[in-house]
This record gives sequence, C-alpha cells and structure tokens, in this order.
Amino acid sequence: MSVRELIVLSLQRIGANPLRSALTMLGVIIGVASVVAVVAVGQGSGVRISSSISALGTNLLTISAGGQFNGLVRGAAGSASTLSLEDAAAIAELASVAAVAPTATTQQVVAYGDENTTTTITGTTSSYLGIRAYEIWQGSFLNEAAEDYSLRVAVLGADTAETLGLDADDLGSQIRIGGLPFTVIGILQPKGGVGGATDDVVFVPLATLAHQLVGGDSLSSISVSVVEGNSTSAASSLVSALLRARHGINDSQDSDFSVASHDQLLEVATSVSDTLTLLLVAIGSISLVVGGIGIMNIMLVSVRERTREIGIRKAIGAKRRDVLAQFLVEAVVLSVLGGILGVAMGALASFVIGQVAGWGFVFSLPTVGIALGFSALIGIVFGVWPARQAAVLDPIVALRYE
Repeated sequence: MSVRELIVLSLQRIGANPLRSALTMLGVIIGVASVVAVVAVGQGSGVRISSSISALGTNLLTISAGGQFNGLVRGAAGSASTLSLEDAAAIAELASVAAVAPTATTQQVVAYGDENTTTTITGTTSSYLGIRAYEIWQGSFLNEAAEDYSLRVAVLGADTAETLGLDADDLGSQIRIGGLPFTVIGILQPKGGVGGATDDVVFVPLATLAHQLVGGDSLSSISVSVVEGNSTSAASSLVSALLRARHGINDSQDSDFSVASHDQLLEVATSVSDTLTLLLVAIGSISLVVGGIGIMNIMLVSVRERTREIGIRKAIGAKRRDVLAQFLVEAVVLSVLGGILGVAMGALASFVIGQVAGWGFVFSLPTVGIALGFSALIGIVFGVWPARQAAVLDPIVALRYE
C-alpha cells in the first residue's frame, strides 16, 4: 500500500474508536499545548520587559551610589552617599556625554485633601525629563529657577496623580509632602514601566529635596545620556575611570559606585526570560514523552486485538515491511493529530493569557512547526516497538490466535 492509503486506513481505524483514540492522544495534546502556550508567554513577557526597559530611555547610563565596603560588607547600590554634584558636573564634561541628571530619592507621605499615599520623591533637575524619556501631560516640568531658588513645586507621575485624585484642573493646587506644602506644576504622561514604578513618583527640585526633605547633598544616582552614535559601553568605561580617579580608587573591584547601561539591562532581562522559557518548555516536553508512552501502550493492545487480521494479511502475501509500515503510520497519525489539537489549544491559551496580561496575542509559527515535528517524532519513536511486534508475527500462529 502507498503512504496515502496507509494514512487513510489509519484515520479509519482512529475514527472507529473515537473515545480510545482521544484518550490515547491526550498526553500529546497536553504536551504540545503546554509548549506552544509557554513559548507564547515567554515571548509576550519578553516584549513587555523590553518595552518597559526602553521606556526608561535610550542611550542611557545609570550610575548608582554604593558598592563600597563597610568593614567586610559591601553596601547595596543606591544606599550610600558616594556620589556628589561635583561628580555629576565632571561627568557632564566628557565629550561622549550629551546630558546629565543628578537625582536623590526618599520615601515620603504625599497628601491632597482626604487622599494620601506613600511614594518615591525624586529630587532632580530639568534635564531629567529628556534623559529618562518622560513626557508632560499637563503643565510643565521642573526648570532652572525652581532649582536655583529651592522652590516647593512638584510634578506628579500619572499613577500618583490618579491616586490623589488630581487632574488637569488641579494644576496650582497644594499637596503636602512630608508635611510641607508643595505646588503642583505638572502631571506626566503614563510610561507603563515594570510594576508601575515609573508612574508612581513625585519629582521636586534637587535642592529642595536636599535642604528641606532629607537634609543632605549626596546623590542616589546620576542619569547620563550618551551622545547619539557613541557606544554606551565605551562611555560607561570612561565614566567609571573618571569616578575612580575622582574617588582615589585604583582597583575596579573596590569601586564605590556601579554603572549600568540600557543595553546591559536589556541583555540581562532577555537572558533571564529565555532561560525561564527554556525551563518551562523542558517541563512541558515531559508531557509529550508521557503521551508517547500512552501511544505505545495502546498500539501494543491494538496489535494483540488485530493478530488474526495480521495473520490473514501475511497469508495473502503481505511482507513484514508492509505490516511494519501500517502500524508505524497509524502511531504517527495518532501523534500528529494530537499535535494539531494541542496547537489549537495552545493558541487559545496564548490568546487568553495575552488578553489578561495585556501584551496581546503572541503566536510563533516556528514554534508550531517544531511542536508538530516533535509530536511526529514521538509517534515514530514510540510506534516502532508495537509495529515491529506486529511485523515479526508468524502468520500460522497469528491465524490460530483466539
């Protein structure tokens, strides 16, 4: 028989016992659906993370205070007072640096009317808006006059404004930060960063935060925009060398600061996402193997049930390879049908998860091809043994089988 005839015969056999065929394919269906859904989730979350990191700004270096040893313990990044305004001014003189925004942060209670929330208060300068790719929704951002005169003015992130019940009509209203009155001069467009941290924030002039809220001039971090076309890695090396020279540090292992670039963050996030996806795919593949064992078990039962049929076929001239091909094709057809149903279920699960998570429908055609190919391989691997059992049956013994 030709391959086409064998496939048609296999489909007729499968259709004759629909319930048993469905149960046989169940393991493959679950395995393929798991793999397709997991890959879609991995790709969707990867796109979401990449867009969140891109929302922080491009060509961006972030220098965080910390990393110095306190006795035998190295301090956490951003927790120490190892960066100063003088450091920021020195970095701004580098040829590869386009702009610099020194920042200091603190957590304070922010209140407006009967509403209040505890959020991050970021003291910074006017250059921060462009470096970190924020956009103004209403009003204006901090300016040089606000910094020079330590004005009590505030610009709210989108989430903070919503929490306090402030909108465009409330520009000029007074909010209280740490018990002190501040005038709202602007509200930002939402950025949608990871965990909403980029939108739950209040910006005030750096000098105002230093002198009226925290009582110190040290910086938490310095945001640096690299000149377009220049390498962020090269700029990172120049900034690190400059700060080590200013801080009197000879060994880079002893640096009391850390420098992270946008590309490094993206590379780390992509690597973590790919590793988790690979791990979950490996777990999902176990279901495919279990499904293959189920197919082998049912095919062995089928060989026993059809022993007399095999004997008759051999008695009228069928060769071993004909019987081997018949049962092997039947196992592969069962497995591939399970794979097709699994792809449909996986696509449905991807759609539902994408809608709930907010990254839309992500579906990878190469993944579908690999999943179907792997399900066919499962059918071949686990169908060989039952097919061989059928092929080596003695026709006389098979015809006498009761």
